[in-house]
Amino acid sequence: MIFIGISLAIGFNNWNTSLNSAKEKEIAISKIKEEIQSNIQELVAARNINGLILGAYIEYKEIYQGSSNEVITTPDHLNDLQQKYPGYFTVADSSEDEAGAYHYTGTTSIDLELAELSQIAWETTRSINNPDHFNYECLYELESMYNLQERVQKEIDKAVNALQEHKIERLMGILEFIRQYDIQLEKDYKIMLENIEACR
Repeated sequence: MIFIGISLAIGFNNWNTSLNSAKEKEIAISKIKEEIQSNIQELVAARNINGLILGAYIEYKEIYQGSSNEVITTPDHLNDLQQKYPGYFTVADSSEDEAGAYHYTGTTSIDLELAELSQIAWETTRSINNPDHFNYECLYELESMYNLQERVQKEIDKAVNALQEHKIERLMGILEFIRQYDIQLEKDYKIMLENIEACR
């Protein structure tokens, strides 16, 4: 009787542990999915806005006169640019130049959209040893995806520093680099959303 009682207790404890592990795993997967979906929205929104900044800089660079505070162009061309990229260049003063062109002075404003990419669900999952319950392929994909996310976040930090230091050329180079990185990251996010059910 004692042996049967001990065996039942051990069996119940193992079963209870297994149930708890399964519940923890379900919660972890659910939270990681939510985190990835939120990160995709952040990434796409930032890419759209920062893509406009990059486009504006490329087009305005052709008419900048030594600095981002002066441009020489026709009123029609400037009007087209301002409609395409509202708020990027604000005119303070103008004077007629030659052949219908005008010399405009003003200010260039760059409002970066900073993607806030979360990895709280992943860090929490790792800290409570839930990754032990995931298969190797799933863990490898998650680690790779979050490592790429960290690299994107580092580039975002570099972009902020370049903007604070008024290094516009450097900023644009970083934005182009981020754009390439985050297209790959978005693909990785979507692949992970498709494959994460296999982690169960």
